[in-house]
Amino acid sequence: MKKLVALLVLSVSLAFAQYKLDVAGAPPTDLAPAFASVFQQQGVKILGAGGSVYCEVWFRTQLSSGPKSTDDAVTLSIPQGALLGVIRFAGPAQDRRGQSLKAGTYTLRYSQYPVNGDHQGVAPQRDFALLVRANDDSDPGATPGFDALVALSAKASGTPHPAVLSIWNSSSDKFPNFSKQGDHDWVLDVKVGDLPITIILAGKVEG
Repeated sequence: MKKLVALLVLSVSLAFAQYKLDVAGAPPTDLAPAFASVFQQQGVKILGAGGSVYCEVWFRTQLSSGPKSTDDAVTLSIPQGALLGVIRFAGPAQDRRGQSLKAGTYTLRYSQYPVNGDHQGVAPQRDFALLVRANDDSDPGATPGFDALVALSAKASGTPHPAVLSIWNSSSDKFPNFSKQGDHDWVLDVKVGDLPITIILAGKVEG
């Protein structure tokens, strides 16, 4: 019962929060040593109500491209499992599915939801970033397959489902940029290397 009340309070606070973009410092130090030179040295910080930190995000300086998909619902040409960045939540948070996430540091790796009938309507695109706990991710050059990545990310959510954030190819002309989209989503437009992406950092899918 206490967990349900906490989740309801979190959902309400996210729905009414007004977020702002700020500059973050150097990447987290609680990552494996191999990550030290991978990320941009200046990240972005998302401030919530009262100026408190909601999260901080750092992206890669360079990102390899993958084969272009013939599926129009795939907007990004990124190899399966490729490292995109790292995110640090200052307190309890939620992923795109509304699953609770503990405060802490998570790597972000690219994947696509499968076309198997179970994910229809979750998003207009199939591109997602899966969150992996920092202590479960030791190799920035790894590109885990779909099943392996889902298993790693499920440790972050504590459920059978991976922890995910929705991403797609950005059409913005301003980077970085943080803005409200629709009634409840807050999106960050940023460049990962030369690749412009949009990522929903706050807001869960409805329905």
